[in-house]
Amino acid sequence: MTDVIVVGGGPAGLSAALFTEKNGLETTVFDTDKTWMHKAHLFNYPGVGSQDGTAFLDTLRTQVDSFGVDRKQGVEVTGVTESGDGFTVTTEEGEHEAPYVVLATGANRDLAEELGCALTDEGVVDADVTMETSVENAYATGAMIRAEEWQAVISAGDGAAAALNILSKEKGEHYHDFDVPADAESTFGGMVDEA
Repeated sequence: MTDVIVVGGGPAGLSAALFTEKNGLETTVFDTDKTWMHKAHLFNYPGVGSQDGTAFLDTLRTQVDSFGVDRKQGVEVTGVTESGDGFTVTTEEGEHEAPYVVLATGANRDLAEELGCALTDEGVVDADVTMETSVENAYATGAMIRAEEWQAVISAGDGAAAALNILSKEKGEHYHDFDVPADAESTFGGMVDEA
């Protein structure tokens, strides 16, 4: 059992995984690599002057891997159900359980609907500002919650919002992921100057 299961390996899913794992919650990501980022070239992502979407994903994957996220590349999630105090995620490999699930499957809302998440009149998943859906401890991000308003940096922010809400619940108070230069030195040592 892991603490957080993320379904989807685009900017939203990897952002959520980065924040939760970095802050002490064991996180598993299921990534079929079907993200639209492979068709993108980024000129509008803060901090990125110009970068191919696939290269950007490679950087994100390296980053989450460096923090220890259990990234299941090429493993498709076929079902998500509530079970006990959390969720059971079904794949061809078997079942995986976690108290929290973050759905980051782009415009594909099938898993959210199967889980029983409420939809809006526009047919998108209804989530609040923390990305939590009508199903407690289930989060939806990115294109799942926006009709035709899809943007990589917004999706990444959605993933971060979900992660911070999960971290706040776990820590029993509002949690902020904020680092200072000394944190970078202690975490990355000599690699800081190389980044």
